[in-house]
Amino acid sequence: MIYSSMKFRKLSYIFLIILSAIVLSCENKNKSIPKFDILSLPSLTAKTFETEFNDSGRLQVKMSAPLMQKYEPKDNPYTEFTSGIHVVFYNGKTKPEGFVTAKYGKYTETNNLWELKDSVVVVNETNGKLETELLYWDQQKDRIYTDRFVRITNQDQITLATGFESDSKLNTQKLKKVSAVIPLKDAQ
Repeated sequence: MIYSSMKFRKLSYIFLIILSAIVLSCENKNKSIPKFDILSLPSLTAKTFETEFNDSGRLQVKMSAPLMQKYEPKDNPYTEFTSGIHVVFYNGKTKPEGFVTAKYGKYTETNNLWELKDSVVVVNETNGKLETELLYWDQQKDRIYTDRFVRITNQDQITLATGFESDSKLNTQKLKKVSAVIPLKDAQ
């Protein structure tokens, strides 16, 4: 009986040592879990995004982007195109009338304003070309504008300026601070 009591004590000590080791080795590694604001996440994300806008069955615009993310905060919902955007304008015709490309785009719904950044190129139906690093398009007023450097190329000249305003088809251009006008055809 003494033998069995000693055996029980030994087992009890071993059990207590193991239990103590387990309890002491457990530690709460996550002291605090950071709060994550779910409202900062996009409500919609689309990869290889493509869409068409039609009016009365006639194609008006084709838009594509590698990534589109829509955010819906209460005060100012917007859509971002962080990997670039390409827009082709048709205005009911089968042949494109012009296009816009940029490496970044953002559309703010409350004021119908587009912000295009980084290698922005606009080409109209007469192959007039606008190049800049930042361009805004106010859809309600049908105005595009920037306060940055622009390069405008048409069939007979290249114009360099800082600051630009026009309608979206580049028909009524208003340049600020023109720095150069380079003729493309030889004077006769």
